[in-house]
Amino acid sequence: MPAPREPEQYLLLPVNPWFIGFTLVLSLMLNLLPLPRDGWALAVPDWVALTLVFWNIHQPRRVGLTVAWLLGLVMDVNNASLLGEHALAYSLLSFGAITMHRRVLWFGMAGQVVHVLPLFLAAQAVIVAIRLVAGGAFPGLLYFASSLAATLLWPLVSFAYLAPQRRPVEKDENRPI
Repeated sequence: MPAPREPEQYLLLPVNPWFIGFTLVLSLMLNLLPLPRDGWALAVPDWVALTLVFWNIHQPRRVGLTVAWLLGLVMDVNNASLLGEHALAYSLLSFGAITMHRRVLWFGMAGQVVHVLPLFLAAQAVIVAIRLVAGGAFPGLLYFASSLAATLLWPLVSFAYLAPQRRPVEKDENRPI
């Protein structure tokens, strides 16, 4: 019986700031796509929140609360919603991700998924709470399907966003690293 293979360990190269900007703009463009807000479209993830959490966990010094707040304002203007609701939700989301970024990176992908789900749910709960205080109606539990979709996409997004940073595995018998 063959011995079980160890998972390959990668040394990550420093991230290019242009790549971070590209992913944030790409996620913003995906959020700005005109989709109906009923039925299956409720399960479309909040791409900006997903990308913010990823970069807040992996690069907390480069993508912080200011970036989250500015992207939230852009989403508020685009959605014609109460100015500041997405900005507050994204800022709290980023604060939570930055606060626990060291802990999350210790876990494998399944553990990371368990950690990011409450972040996405809390950000959506903040938006719902603001709308309820402003006199809106409760959107229903299906509204939180986008948090579940974002959580399910976490492994794929992590793989895609870390791909440019991975070094090829080079075996050098003279170096222990």
